[in-house]
Amino acid sequence: MLLVRVYVDAGIVPAFDPRPYSVQWHLHRDDERYLGAMMACSTEVETPEPGDMAVWKIGRSYAHGAIVVGWPLVIHAYQPEGMVVESDISLPSPLSENKNRRYFSPWGR
Repeated sequence: MLLVRVYVDAGIVPAFDPRPYSVQWHLHRDDERYLGAMMACSTEVETPEPGDMAVWKIGRSYAHGAIVVGWPLVIHAYQPEGMVVESDISLPSPLSENKNRRYFSPWGR
C-alpha cells in the first residue's frame, strides 16, 4: 500500500484501492495483481529515474514495490525491518540479489 498511498495522495495517479487481498497471495497465486495495478497507472521503462517505481517478483508474482530515490537508492516498506526504509540496492541483500525486477514511471515517459 506504500506506493498506492504515495502516488494517489500526491495526485499523480487516480485513486484506487487494490484490496482485499491475502497478505500471502503472492506466494500461492499466479495472478499478477500488483503488476497489473502498476501497468494501469504507469509506463514500463528500462532505466529508473527518481520518482519511478521498482517492483520485484517475490514468490510466484511481482509483489514488492519501491520508490526510486536515485538508483540504486529506493524507499520501500520492508517487512524484515518492520518499517519504511531507504535501501541501497547495490549492497548485498535479498532484493539486490533478486534480478526479477521491473521499472515503471508514473510520468508517462
